Amino acid sequence: MPQVAVTINDRNYQIACDEGQEEHLSRLASYVDDRVQELVAAIGQVGDTRLLVMTSLLVADELSEAYSTLSEAGLSPQGEGSHPITIHDRDAAFAERVEEMAERIETIAALL
Repeated sequence: MPQVAVTINDRNYQIACDEGQEEHLSRLASYVDDRVQELVAAIGQVGDTRLLVMTSLLVADELSEAYSTLSEAGLSPQGEGSHPITIHDRDAAFAERVEEMAERIETIAALL
C-alpha cells in the first residue's frame, strides 16, 4: 500500500492510500492545509487539534452546501440513475460523516 507524505500546518504526516490515489490524496491534503492556513491567519495558532476540528467543520459545511445545491437542482451526488437524496437522508449521511471525521481527529490528536 503506497504511503504519501503530506504537510498540514507545517507538520509532516505519512498517510497510506490505495494504489493510484497518491496524487488525489496529495491534492486533498493541500486543500486541507490551505483551509488550516486561512484559519491560522484569522485566529492564530490555537493548537493542532482545535485547528483540525475547525477545519473539518468548515469542510463539512462546504460539503453540506454542495449537497444542498445538488438537491435543489434535482440531482443526486450518488450518480446518474439514482434517486435524489432527501433532506433527511442528506442530514443523516452528513451527521454520520461528521462523526467519522471526529473519530479520526480524536485518533490523530491522541497520536500527537
